[in-house]
Amino acid sequence: MGRDEWTGVAQSVGATLCFSTGAVLVRWASDLSPAEVTSLRLLLAALFVGCAARVSGERLALSAAEWARLVPIGITAALHFLAFIASLYFTTVAHALTFTYTAPLFIAALSRLVLKESLPRRAVPGAIAALIGVAVLAGFEPRLDRRMLAGDVLAVGAAVTFAVYSLLGRRERARLPLLTYAGGVYLIAGVVTSPFATGLFRTGAPLGALAAVCIMALVPSGLGHTLYNAALRRLHPSIPNLIATQEVTLGILLAWALLGEPLTWNAAAGAALTLIGVGLVLR
Repeated sequence: MGRDEWTGVAQSVGATLCFSTGAVLVRWASDLSPAEVTSLRLLLAALFVGCAARVSGERLALSAAEWARLVPIGITAALHFLAFIASLYFTTVAHALTFTYTAPLFIAALSRLVLKESLPRRAVPGAIAALIGVAVLAGFEPRLDRRMLAGDVLAVGAAVTFAVYSLLGRRERARLPLLTYAGGVYLIAGVVTSPFATGLFRTGAPLGALAAVCIMALVPSGLGHTLYNAALRRLHPSIPNLIATQEVTLGILLAWALLGEPLTWNAAAGAALTLIGVGLVLR
């Protein structure tokens, strides 16, 4: 790998550390509805990224044609965040994260169709190992019921939309500055979900939940997704996504430490397999 690619790897690792806080923060914000959490998170993330763009000298203004290109990306981002956040209201952190990170399968297929890019040969065994590890992390769930199944389906929807969001974002890498792009996408996504978040304007909105969403907007979204988009500009889209699968490992550990969700042998085995998979991709 060259220097530019290793920069992309470092950005992916930083993004993953930020992402890993998201599931716990969603649980702490659960006094709000999924739509309320999604909309407020994205609107605040747009504000944070817009301020960063202003400080760094990147432009904030977008032409009508640029807004038109960002609209489908913003809608896809809105669907991804809404599906992922909603899944955590129905299923466990391990299941929500695991099913969301089946996204590399969809990225591998769609990158050939949309971007005409082939998956690097070294990434194939790594992708297989990482995805097997993610499956092992889920384990066999004896408590599976309709509610948990609904959460799992939402997480798969988050995986598909995450794959599309990743590919569409890569197509913009040479067209818009990073922060200009990220701020525009977050703003569109926040506006798209805001009609379903009217409860935010009621009196007595829980302060703890609002604080959790503010942290969510700054860390997983403002920092994490911006770093992730930066990595997409330097690497094949499957590689940042595979590194980001470690959100599963870290998220499960945080859920165990902070929420009391059980940490099982299959979580440890799955974490080891996904780490091996990432190592194979990066060698």
